Amino acid sequence: MQPKQEFARSRLNTDRDETLGRIAELEREFAAVVTSAREGSAGGDDEHDPEGATVAFERQHVAALISQAREHLAAIDTALGKVDSGTYAICDNCGGPIAEERLAARPAALNCVRCARARR
Repeated sequence: MQPKQEFARSRLNTDRDETLGRIAELEREFAAVVTSAREGSAGGDDEHDPEGATVAFERQHVAALISQAREHLAAIDTALGKVDSGTYAICDNCGGPIAEERLAARPAALNCVRCARARR
């Protein structure tokens, strides 16, 4: 395997490990919020609990962060697959190259800057 691909694999694996750790941390936080809400309110009634709106917001916020982390993990896994197939640094959309600067900032990037902007 080429040195650039080995470097990419190493960065992606590090990012993957960190993301898995982040997901585990967020899942523990989510469980703590749910447990706290159950123990702190009468029957878990967010609507009539003065802290219910805050707890509901926190629960949804942590759930959104978990979802984002899982999406990032999926992108990392896709990028690792591209390293294996020799298509890493090739845009999934247009087939053009993904700039080294973009990959340095976002190793799991699957699209070039132009295509990423167009998707917004």
